[in-house]
Amino acid sequence: MTALRIALADDQAIVRAGLRALLERHGIVTVFEANDGNELLERLADTPVDVVLSDIRMAGMDGIEALRRLRERGDATPVLLLTTFDESELLLQATEAGAQGFLLKDAAPEDLREAIERVATGETLLQPVSTDPVRARYQYHQQEAPREHFTEREVAILRLLAGGYSNKEIARAMFLAEGTVKNYVSVILEKLGTRDRTRAVLKAITLRVI
Repeated sequence: MTALRIALADDQAIVRAGLRALLERHGIVTVFEANDGNELLERLADTPVDVVLSDIRMAGMDGIEALRRLRERGDATPVLLLTTFDESELLLQATEAGAQGFLLKDAAPEDLREAIERVATGETLLQPVSTDPVRARYQYHQQEAPREHFTEREVAILRLLAGGYSNKEIARAMFLAEGTVKNYVSVILEKLGTRDRTRAVLKAITLRVI
């Protein structure tokens, strides 16, 4: 099997070095590193890769703006964005821009490798949908779903859902049985009045639940 080739964008050299070493141990080749979105776009113009792994927040051009420009010029290279729990609004913007997925920065090495492999084969970790209709539809429900209606554990699970984690991955991260996580997700969907995980995440973001 041919090793996956990625571009790695982060404005902290020590983070890039750590990720590169980690990925090499898992058989993933970092073709080049970029310090910001501008450098990423320049290098991608003449150095194709299988997946772009980029931090959302970077000095200069950030990951979301780089993603927008990449799509504007017709480059469909899968983009996996690194994020933290406090970037819910940015996740919404990145979904609109066409990100194939998100990964929490404290994800386990196995999860990072699996995420890269999944987006390389065309999967998404959070299905991109048009968020403007969702935002407009739920805007007037602000008072109907205040944060206190959700337990701390439900909010934590919602955040992991926003990061693209599966029930199995959430169970492992939170030391719960997979069936227990499935039950929590069902309760979350019911509280948010949605039938699928993607819309639940988008609505939770719009309502500032996460």
